[in-house]
Amino acid sequence: MKVGVLGAGLMGTEAARDLLLSDEAVQVSLADISRKNLKEANEKLANEKLIVKEVDASNDAELESFIKEHDVIINALFYTFNKKVAELAIKNNVHAVDLGGHIDHITDEVLTLHDQAVENDVTVIPDLGVAPGMSNILAGYGASQLDDVRSFKLYVGGIPVQPEPPLQYKHVFSLEGVLDHYTNPSLIIRDGKLTEVPSLSEVEQLHFADFGTLEAFHTSGGTSTLLHSFSNVETLEYKTIRYPGHAEKFQLLVDLQLTKKDFYVELDGMKVSPREVLLKVLDPLLELGEAKDAVLVRVIVSGTKDGKETTYTYEMITYKDMERQITAMARATATTISVVAQMIGNKTIVKRGVIPPEQIVPGKQYIKQMKRRDIIVKETVMT
Repeated sequence: MKVGVLGAGLMGTEAARDLLLSDEAVQVSLADISRKNLKEANEKLANEKLIVKEVDASNDAELESFIKEHDVIINALFYTFNKKVAELAIKNNVHAVDLGGHIDHITDEVLTLHDQAVENDVTVIPDLGVAPGMSNILAGYGASQLDDVRSFKLYVGGIPVQPEPPLQYKHVFSLEGVLDHYTNPSLIIRDGKLTEVPSLSEVEQLHFADFGTLEAFHTSGGTSTLLHSFSNVETLEYKTIRYPGHAEKFQLLVDLQLTKKDFYVELDGMKVSPREVLLKVLDPLLELGEAKDAVLVRVIVSGTKDGKETTYTYEMITYKDMERQITAMARATATTISVVAQMIGNKTIVKRGVIPPEQIVPGKQYIKQMKRRDIIVKETVMT
């Protein structure tokens, strides 16, 4: 199996590392426009199976030339490339996976390529991060074990192990993305109906071992394709996990219009974006640096099995690799996308088309493969 990884940033490099440790991949190619990124990745990974290649993804000819050399493509580029990569992969009979992009409905656009993928005998799986991604796979697995599914409740968060004021938060992916998730409305299913609720709303308390009391609140994007895959359930909600008080503090920033897009104020004759100023102020304050982060996941799927009310709960806590300084978020995300790419390559996954993870990734095998990489998902069943 020849696997190509687009993007030599943290996620792409970590996905390549996992592939190189596997017997499944005989060749791993890592592509990026940045020679610096490629040099650093090559030095970090130092493996004879690795090929690094300078590729400008905005050049369709260069991108297609790279894609067609492989059996499976892992797309770790910015989400705006997702549809283009999927189109070129399908055109060249190459399987592909990506990290998602519900901003601007990019994943919805990728899903429109389903018939073309089926015709070309190709599998494309979008949204393979943590949430969406891992959360979808676990939700789909829980649903597959029930005769009738009634409810999904998903809780996911990337948080620092040691919270610090003022926000008790450190960002482990784009801070601009965090603001989008906090300000765009959240889509959920409640009482069997698709419903829009404000992000940062309906704060509830929950508990995780070693973390004590935390809070969770609605944020946009987390329900992703689950809304379509399970449109007939009574309840489907996604909430983000943070330390207590976080939502209230960010709600104030939203109410003051400091997070609003395309909004400007005039200052000394110049138009200034409060959002851009806020990002500049917050970014250095909220950098994780060498601090330790954790990713917390809890997926609760309820319904009936053999005539009894049954609930499957999946829980995971993963920490930063302090020796290699690889964040918990990078570990969970890169491992997920690598594991699924290998499932396609080794024919564990044989269904063709553009298919969301909850519909196609076998949960039992996924949990087993994650455990091999010291990312432990615990399943509990209550009747």
